[in-house]
Amino acid sequence: MTQANQLPVLDGLKVLDFSHALAGPYCTMLFALYGAAVYKVESPAGDMGRQWGPPFVGGEATYFIGHNRGKQGVSIDLKRPEGVELCRRLADRMDVLVENFRPGTMDRLGLGYAALHARNPRLVYVSISGYGQTGPARDEAAMDLIVQASSGLLSVTGSAAGGEPVRCGYSVVDVTAGMMATIGALAALRAREATGVGQWVDVAMYDAMISAMTSNFMNYLGSGIIPRPMGTSFAAVVPYRAFRASDRTFTMAVGSEKLWSAFCRAIGRQDLESHTDYATNVLRVKNRQALEQILEEIFVHRPAEHWLQVLHALGIPCSLVRDFREVVEDPQSAARDLFPEVACAHGSQRVTGSPIKFPDSPAVPLTSAPRLGEHTRLALREVLGMDEVAIEALAKQGVI
Repeated sequence: MTQANQLPVLDGLKVLDFSHALAGPYCTMLFALYGAAVYKVESPAGDMGRQWGPPFVGGEATYFIGHNRGKQGVSIDLKRPEGVELCRRLADRMDVLVENFRPGTMDRLGLGYAALHARNPRLVYVSISGYGQTGPARDEAAMDLIVQASSGLLSVTGSAAGGEPVRCGYSVVDVTAGMMATIGALAALRAREATGVGQWVDVAMYDAMISAMTSNFMNYLGSGIIPRPMGTSFAAVVPYRAFRASDRTFTMAVGSEKLWSAFCRAIGRQDLESHTDYATNVLRVKNRQALEQILEEIFVHRPAEHWLQVLHALGIPCSLVRDFREVVEDPQSAARDLFPEVACAHGSQRVTGSPIKFPDSPAVPLTSAPRLGEHTRLALREVLGMDEVAIEALAKQGVI
């Protein structure tokens, strides 16, 4: 390990965050986690995510706390010309701007890419929307569930073909789009190092999900067969799914012929290894139903922990199907600091931790999500150099 750097990896970057709900806030949360100064701009009514509960901590939704910790809260009324001009001045001093309104909304406010790029050519302007800035669906309203449906994801969820589609258990579209937006912003910042000029980063939730499902779409593009729900199974690998033991459900994955040989030994069925129906993965996929029935009848006679011990000993990937409490209390989660605690206005709250570790750079001190407008005055002083008289005048006018 090399000598630790003195600063977090994104220290010095300034991000102006006009986003709300989840996709944009997740993107800017990642920036804040790694040291960027993120100024979250909200209307006097606040981000809709503040009310997405219960549960609440001190009147604040834990949903909002989770996606907005580490940011500075700035409240500006964008319905007033003075508020829009204040945001323009803030954008003049930023490296990145993130927004997730419908296409055209920021232009109507006078805060679109063209207007702000003319003032600050170095600005990286990130727009997250349902279907992107171009195409016939550009102006359609979208939320996570809607794009799970339109992108094809819902068509491959659920336990069996013909059953009711099942929404992914977390907002996978929003989070994936947020991650893509972070990647896009960092790529544009890297390009700016060479050109000196920022650019517009156009991220669509729809595009993000299609990219995330590359393997699924490649199965269709390679075969012409429309995929259907398969529960926990995987079309291209067998055995690869959840099985019921005598007490609870566990998952396992046999992704190579070497593992298949080890697996047959683990369950005491060496006869299956070279069986004419199961000797290769192609044969196992073809004869999936018969093989899985054999395995179901084997696994149900022993508890899950027995099978995990046997499978782990031979290097076969496997896990219990755990609930959230089990995950939070798992020693691996503690070792990776995945559920740290932050101080809130009315106590403390555990949140999810950093997904990427930088052993050679210091961690960013944890802070909670801002109260509405908590750092408005501070931001105007530090970013714009405004004095208290000017700030107080804006407050009296209702601009901030």
